[in-house]
Formats: sequence, C-alpha cells, structure tokens
Amino acid sequence: MSEPSETEVKDASQAAPANPAPKPEDQLAAARQAAAASYDRYTRAVADLENFRKRTIREKEELRQFAASGLMEDVIPVLDNLGLGLAAACQQSDVKAIVAGVTSVLEQLKGTLARHGLKEIDPAGQRFDPNFHECISHQPSADIAEEHVMQVVRPGYSLNGRLLRPASVIVSSGPAQEGKA
Repeated sequence: MSEPSETEVKDASQAAPANPAPKPEDQLAAARQAAAASYDRYTRAVADLENFRKRTIREKEELRQFAASGLMEDVIPVLDNLGLGLAAACQQSDVKAIVAGVTSVLEQLKGTLARHGLKEIDPAGQRFDPNFHECISHQPSADIAEEHVMQVVRPGYSLNGRLLRPASVIVSSGPAQEGKA
C-alpha cells in the first residue's frame, strides 16, 4: 500500500470539520425548555393525585352509605312478615298461633343476619371466656363445673369473626361451700 498524498490529507481534514461547541444561549434555551416540560409533567402529576384523592374519598363515602344495602334488601321481607304477623295477631285469639308466627319471623331474621356474617354467641355450659363473655354474676352450682357458664342472660354477637357484643352470663362458682359465714 502506498502512503496518501499530501493533497489527500488536506482534503480529509477540510471535509470533516470539528463539531463546534454549542453556544451558551442554545444551552440555556434547551435547559429552559426541559425545565418547562418537567414543570408541566409535575403539575399534571399533582392534579392527577388530587383528583385521585377526591375520587377515593367520594367512593369511600358512597361505599359507607350503601354498604348495608344488601342486608337491608334481605331484611325487608322479614319486616313484611312481621307486619303480617302483627295484623294476624290483632285478629287472633289463640296465643299459641301468635307465638308460632313470631318465632317463625325471628328465625327468618336470624337466618338473614347469619347469611350476612352475624353469628350468635350462646355459651351455655361452656367454660367462661372473658374475650367473648361478660360475667354479670357468680352463683354456686353442684351441677355445673366452676368457671363454666350456668345461664345466658343476653346472647352475644360477632360479625365475620369480630365481636360486636359479648354474651352476658351467670358463671358457676362451683358447689356451695357450707360453713362459710
């Protein structure tokens, strides 16, 4: 191979001029343009966040207001039956028929509430548990073991595993001890 001639070297240096450095004014304009674009994205993001916050507050409020609508739709037939039972009780002289009708409506209501997660706590005969029971009295009993529920005064309720109201109970203190004064 031969070496390039002097004219070829001059032509090559003139053909590829070095990139001139950008002017400070151009750099400043580009930086301002990038800052404006970033600020625009920032303001849009803040607006989107504020809209999201307002929407979630509104949806949460709507959820709170209408959360019980399914339960209420299921309770309406119970109310209808209770009204029919009351109307029949006014015309009925047989107390047993009235008691049977009210018992039927009570069972319907309990079933409806159970389908929505309400569970009755009836601890008769069980060991006293202060997490689910409220002891209102202790009484001696030869038949029921000590610290076991003798009588349920008022049943408790839990909703989907969360205690709403503890059961009010009378707890056995064991057999009566004679000779205590």
